[in-house]
Amino acid sequence: MSTIIKLPNAELAWRNERRFLRAMVDQVPDYLFVKDLDCRFVIANEAVARINGFASTDEVIGKTDFDLHDVATAEKFFEIEQRVIQSEQSIIDMEEVVVDAATGREKWLLTTKVAMRDHKNAVVGLVGVSRDITARKKEDLLRDEQAIVVEMIALNSPLDTILDRLVRLIESQLEGVLGSILLVDKTGKYLTHGAAPSLPPAYSQTIDGIAIGPNVGSCGTAAFRRESVIVADIANDPLWTDFRELAALHGLRSCWSTPILSHQGQVLGTFAMYSAAVRAPTDIETSLTQITTRTAAIAIERKVAQDQISYMAHHDMLTGLPNRSLLIDRLTQAMLQTERHNPWVSVVFVDLDNFKFINDSLGHTAGDALLKEVSKRMLDCVRSTDAVMRLGGDEFVILLTDLPENTDAISATLHKLRTAIGEPITIKEQAFHITCSMGVATFPHDGADPETLIANADAAMYKAKDAGRDGFQFFTAEINIRAHERLALLDGIRKGIARSEFHLLYQPQVDLKSGRIFAVEALVRWKHPVLGLITPIHFIPLAEETGLIVALGDWVLKEACRQNKEWQDAGLAPITVCVNVSARQFQDLNWTGRVLQTLEETGLSARCLELELTESLVMRDVDQAVAIMKDLQSVGVGFAIDDFGTGYSSLSALKSLPVSRLKIDQSFVRNLGDDENDRTIAAAVISLGQKLNMRVIAEGVETDEQLAFLRDNRCDEMQGYHFSRPVSSEGIEKMLQAQAPKTPDGTGKRRK
Repeated sequence: MSTIIKLPNAELAWRNERRFLRAMVDQVPDYLFVKDLDCRFVIANEAVARINGFASTDEVIGKTDFDLHDVATAEKFFEIEQRVIQSEQSIIDMEEVVVDAATGREKWLLTTKVAMRDHKNAVVGLVGVSRDITARKKEDLLRDEQAIVVEMIALNSPLDTILDRLVRLIESQLEGVLGSILLVDKTGKYLTHGAAPSLPPAYSQTIDGIAIGPNVGSCGTAAFRRESVIVADIANDPLWTDFRELAALHGLRSCWSTPILSHQGQVLGTFAMYSAAVRAPTDIETSLTQITTRTAAIAIERKVAQDQISYMAHHDMLTGLPNRSLLIDRLTQAMLQTERHNPWVSVVFVDLDNFKFINDSLGHTAGDALLKEVSKRMLDCVRSTDAVMRLGGDEFVILLTDLPENTDAISATLHKLRTAIGEPITIKEQAFHITCSMGVATFPHDGADPETLIANADAAMYKAKDAGRDGFQFFTAEINIRAHERLALLDGIRKGIARSEFHLLYQPQVDLKSGRIFAVEALVRWKHPVLGLITPIHFIPLAEETGLIVALGDWVLKEACRQNKEWQDAGLAPITVCVNVSARQFQDLNWTGRVLQTLEETGLSARCLELELTESLVMRDVDQAVAIMKDLQSVGVGFAIDDFGTGYSSLSALKSLPVSRLKIDQSFVRNLGDDENDRTIAAAVISLGQKLNMRVIAEGVETDEQLAFLRDNRCDEMQGYHFSRPVSSEGIEKMLQAQAPKTPDGTGKRRK
């Protein structure tokens, strides 16, 4: 017969309370513990037991952190807890990292530790509570890393670096998942390696270049279907028939792939997650996939756009040949190779004879077709080491490199070119015979620098024209006669500045929304006492080359500012006068001071002056350009990038420039009506400029069709013959009076 022991009511109540407290402490998901003065556990809840790899709390009691962690971690915990006990100062919300003994994974904890006192107020240990903040830390990491990736995209970091960091970011958020990004190649038929930092290199190399198709694993199929493909078990999925052994070799059992789509829906690549387990993705993994594909799409599209802009800046869009911007670089490199190895390099200037006749009789479409065919024939006539470039219109330059020291090889190539170009070309079912005139200058005999060689080849080409066309000429001493003519022109420029032979015309710039003139561009003209009116194309390059552009440019700036102030003094509404700045002026150390002095002398507000720089000028030394521009911008002077799109601009450099306006070069505006490439470039420049908070102005607008395109694409401003040719200062005054609100006296002028 068993004996029933009845406990006193007080002791029973105490035991019940203790059981209740234990149950309550163990139900709390946070880690709760009490330690004595020697930092030994005297109380711990089940959460503390689990994270330390124990089945019950009893196994924790009596142990110290030295029994549970590595020495370095234990010493850190002991030092902190002894400081709390001895100073009696609590530590609140301290972040710390521990390893979960059950899973081997790191966990972030937010810990509070306070000294514990007995009924006599003496410190007998400490109480600690830790909360698992691993998920929050991952979210913080995701947000911070996303910001870094976006910054890398904005700064034009290499695409492979961006994608690598993006994949690593996603892998850091998940356990047991390996990421991979594949990119669609130029043909649109294959997937190439983008980033896979954790996949076995041998696996990545094998799938590099896989086809896009209906049964090509997860990635090839996802790109083909344009939708996510989830393969939970590679070993039993028919999509992986051809790759099953490869996956098994590297321990990959599941693969979930999602296409990376552009904002227009074009497949740019795929993002895949691999796992060694047979499973489908979780909701978190699916969400992270969406983040990754969106970010990757932005990075890839940015790189594609940058490559396209760079290509368009360096290549002729009609023929695909390198353009003028690459000529100097290619020729300089060829000359350096020549100096090392002693062969010749020749510059061949090619101009098609009577090309204007075809354009005028059959139209530009036929002319473009002819230029494409001639370009192909030229390429067929030269070696892979040579280069064919189109300067514009019907002008080409051919670089012949690694030549023997005689003219025989050059002559043979020229004969071959002449014969090939002279073969009939059928356009609109009509056969045409086109001929060409060629001039040759050879390094080192005909020039020691690229500019001289090109100029001499050009001069020789004109000699071939004078000789009856359909032939070629080598540069000779006789052509130096033209050099004397240049000297005479140079002297004329110098004297013309002193004799006030130059004058300014002004071309209005119009706001496309309001139709009002808000600015004018100052354009210099020269009336020679003997030769009559000389256009800028004949004297500006020479002035630039010789340095006279500095004096001429200073005169233009001062006259334009003086005239603008005179308009304002006459009561007309203030407008901006835009003045072109040459490379020689911009590089002059005293130029900034002279601009400020001009504003002071003329009394014109700096806000009424805008200086136009070409993109090639700015890109020579971006840091120096930014410094100069900011100095003048600080007093109110505005800046515009002129002829945008004809040179090469780094987008990261462009966004750092203190520029308020971009000017679309008239070479792109001219053919907006019938050239899809020019329309694409113009639309891209408008979008780019406005996204960089710049206003965009198109120059050379001549037709209703061009104007309609610009308005449809929300271009801000325009100038060109469609509104007005360059006119005198009196002409501008009349235009401003006409658009001014009428005053009571009917003059349109403001009363002072």
